[in-house]
Amino acid sequence: MRDSAEEAEALRTPKKKIELYVFTDPLCPECWAFEPTLKKFIIEFGSYFSIRFFIASQLESRDSYDSKHKKNPKNLALRFEETAARTGMSCDGDVWLENPLVSSYVPSLAIKAAEMQGRAKAATFSRKLREKLFLEKQNVADEKVLYEIARATGLDENSFQSDFHSTCAIKALQCDIKTTREMEVDRAPTFVFFNEKIEEAGLKVPGSYPYEVYVDILTEMLGFTPKRADKLPLEDFLEKFQFVASKEVAVVYDLSLKEAESCLKKLMLKRKVERVPVKYGTFWKYLSS
Repeated sequence: MRDSAEEAEALRTPKKKIELYVFTDPLCPECWAFEPTLKKFIIEFGSYFSIRFFIASQLESRDSYDSKHKKNPKNLALRFEETAARTGMSCDGDVWLENPLVSSYVPSLAIKAAEMQGRAKAATFSRKLREKLFLEKQNVADEKVLYEIARATGLDENSFQSDFHSTCAIKALQCDIKTTREMEVDRAPTFVFFNEKIEEAGLKVPGSYPYEVYVDILTEMLGFTPKRADKLPLEDFLEKFQFVASKEVAVVYDLSLKEAESCLKKLMLKRKVERVPVKYGTFWKYLSS
């Protein structure tokens, strides 16, 4: 039986009292670099909020991204490299010199097409898309690459291809862009916290901040200190996410990078994971039994 303290905690624990809007851009290195912090936030406090992702690319037309990026491939490559060096999440800038993307419209549209098979599958698709871009230097505006990602993430490929070329996906992306403008989101990533009082405006947090800033905001909006969920054992974490960076393990488990890599190397010796070197740092692939 529960004691009185447990009952009190259960009564005051909200049922998704907070709604979190996350505005992101699939080609943005800062959004990619924020993955460890966002993953930790969802793992520790996801029981207190629901989450919705919006494509925040400022797209007025199919070619608005083209002209901007074709002119400055070296600048884009440098931005990727600087972000990787600063954050520990590998972003290989050579993609802009060797295999540049034609447009951000296509990968953005692909994510909305994937979303038609469920938000969870879309999140997996979006993650794999960014792995292909930032780690493997793949052109994620190439439809063949997108279909490969769809297969790899367990999407129904025929449905994905149909949805990708449908007006529904276009309208869904336009809706995201409209919401981005209405909320005056001018950078990615941006987070907007809403409480259950619909008459109150959301609290907008543009850019990336230390983890505890987001915890403090959540605490303030809830009106009490939320309880952190217990972390999964590391091997279970790896099985759940399948492919993670040393940096992600370090952030989620409050370890130094050296400590995280030591734990991961022990699992590698047990043949639980495979080490995958990338341009900056290391990723780890979970090996199924």
